[in-house]
Amino acid sequence: LSCFTLLLCTKFIIHGLEGDADLQFMLVGGELIKIRSNSWKKNRFYKLQEDCKTMWHESHKAFRSNQTFSIDDIDSVRKGRQSEGLHKYTDASVEDQCFSIIFKGRKKNLDLMAANKDEAKQWVSGLEKVISNMRNLSRQQKSEHWIFSCMRKADKNEDNKMTLKELKHFLRQINIEVDDSYAEELFNKCDKSRSGSLEGSEIKHFYDLLTYREEIDVIYEKYAQTAGRISVRDLLNFLLNEQREQVGMADALKLIEKYELDETAKQKQHMTKDGFLMYLNHEEGSILNPAHKSVCQDMTQPLNHYYISSSHNTYLMEDQLKGPSSTEAYIRALMKSCRCVELDCWDGANGEPVIYHGYTLTSKVLFRDVIKAIKEYAFRTSEYPVILSLENHCSVEQQKLMAHHMISILGDALLTRPLGDTMPSSLPSPEELKGRFLIKGKRLNKLDAAFNNNNVIENDSVSEEDEAADSKENGQKAKIKLAQELSDLVIYCKSVHYNGFEHAKDNQAFYEMSSFKESKAANLAETSATAYIHHNMDKLSRIYPAGSRTDSSNYNPVPMWNAGCQIVALNFQTPSKEMDLNQGRFLPNGMCGYILKPEFQRHLASQFDPITLSKGPWLKRKIFHVMVISAQQLPKLNKDKQKSIVDPLVRVELYGVPADTTSKQTHSIDNNGFNPMWNENFQFDIHVPELVMVRFVVEDYDSTSQNDLIGQYCLPLTSVQNGYRHVPLLTKRGDVICSAGLFLHLMLLDAQ
Repeated sequence: LSCFTLLLCTKFIIHGLEGDADLQFMLVGGELIKIRSNSWKKNRFYKLQEDCKTMWHESHKAFRSNQTFSIDDIDSVRKGRQSEGLHKYTDASVEDQCFSIIFKGRKKNLDLMAANKDEAKQWVSGLEKVISNMRNLSRQQKSEHWIFSCMRKADKNEDNKMTLKELKHFLRQINIEVDDSYAEELFNKCDKSRSGSLEGSEIKHFYDLLTYREEIDVIYEKYAQTAGRISVRDLLNFLLNEQREQVGMADALKLIEKYELDETAKQKQHMTKDGFLMYLNHEEGSILNPAHKSVCQDMTQPLNHYYISSSHNTYLMEDQLKGPSSTEAYIRALMKSCRCVELDCWDGANGEPVIYHGYTLTSKVLFRDVIKAIKEYAFRTSEYPVILSLENHCSVEQQKLMAHHMISILGDALLTRPLGDTMPSSLPSPEELKGRFLIKGKRLNKLDAAFNNNNVIENDSVSEEDEAADSKENGQKAKIKLAQELSDLVIYCKSVHYNGFEHAKDNQAFYEMSSFKESKAANLAETSATAYIHHNMDKLSRIYPAGSRTDSSNYNPVPMWNAGCQIVALNFQTPSKEMDLNQGRFLPNGMCGYILKPEFQRHLASQFDPITLSKGPWLKRKIFHVMVISAQQLPKLNKDKQKSIVDPLVRVELYGVPADTTSKQTHSIDNNGFNPMWNENFQFDIHVPELVMVRFVVEDYDSTSQNDLIGQYCLPLTSVQNGYRHVPLLTKRGDVICSAGLFLHLMLLDAQ
């Protein structure tokens, strides 16, 4: 068993890395210094295990002789002193020897130092290669890999065989509860040698029985009209009728070339069942339209024509009363393509401004360090502009230092004057602002001053930010003195107080923007939606959570997007349904953090109102059919309890204009997280498809308490592919659950 499964486990991960020097180096392992503080720096032995998927390291804790973590749990590897810990507790002279392993979720970073720069380079390079290979596995390969890993764990005595007892243990591990007689029947069916244990080809037979998918058989047999096989014409028939794709013979042939493993079938231009399953498990068979995986929208419109992925209290790792502030929080948000981050700036010790949540117990982080981290990570996942939203509570002296740090650290990437030689009349586009930083904050004079050298300032005091005033008990705005140096850096995002849409229309310049507390925005979105949408056609609006959300919870961003608001700031540090919607909203267009708003939110003649839904180009009635067929390899939620098996149900949630917001759910299936089947049909009537978000939720049903989330996936309806589709599942923190998925049939049709 071990040899069989190890071989299969490893073949996927090291594909293309056979004989790789960095991989061999990690398999041998070596000493690294683990760094936790100035005084806690200890030698530990690390090594990649032979499955090429697990890292082992020695531990000196009383009850643990060794520890392991999965390569799957790693988010990224950072070379050099790029984590807060290494930056604080090591010297610049060892930069080349250091690296950090950043984990998904809330697990702390692992800060390490190698004996020399060559070894550090080998660790980083080796880890990156293995992570990359793991991520590039198809769903099917991930699925097989997961099953084989569980088989290895179940082989308690490592004798390469599987007894009936081990088989039952294995079934529980992969989330299936079967009664003893069924387990025995399955075992006897495979134990051809009658030896009382399975080995070699018997295990292969057991694996085939286990992973058999009846639903795939049914679809395959329906279309396999050529001597029991799918020919290129049969496949085209399937793609046109079932998947509703606009393709031709050449496209069908390409799929056979790409996914058929049987050479004889390939020569005959046929697709076997294995090839068909392989196709369904790859991106062509995924729910997300592959064309939307890269930037595919017009990026040359004014900035205010886009939804912009935005974060609130970006510096916080947890809640806003006592959570730690950290540069790490900025890195995480930027790596999720967040394009607007918030900096709450206060006077710090030694004349250096700091960032933290004022008047609370949250820790402080140097303004300078935050700007350095932003500079380093801003454009790693998206090249489109990043807005630094300043909430300024600093003295004039420290404001001058803030301006100095931004100019010296961000360099030419910082926008310090308008683009072009003449005063513009509208905002530039994301395309024109690629790789640039924009500062949002108070400004002492009009933007024209940048062209006519008119720096006359009658009063150097400005009222503080709306958000700062709202966080105070009485909401009174204090006056703060503003340093000219900081004021001059505010170009296209000048903060002004909102005094009504009429006032804004007559007095507000295109580069002046207002911030709205969530309750104010929700009220306007409900009572004056058309006016709000018109306001947002030539100006930017930023929405932020109420100060009363001390747990850093989130509000529903959908009504704000419906009203055309661009900068809908959420607490990225708080996993929630609202963050799932945000992640889904910004999933298409190459996850670049900018989504072009529908035309009816950009065209001045539009009279769109999401509440009343009068006739207009936005009204495109559709019927959305969803058949929830099955799920594969859902994770156990309580890994400590061997016997706890999930009882999954699926809910399909739609979010859009009020008339389109609804949800429907399947029944729950007892004791099966491995291959539950529902075959339940739902139908949704849709009015404004361009604003609909679809969220698929899988929960563990519990009759006595709240259901637990198993996984979810969210995307805009406009990015959903029709037909038979696999849906990946994400954790509550938005990380992919490697082997799990849903299998659905979807059809979006025009209403009659």
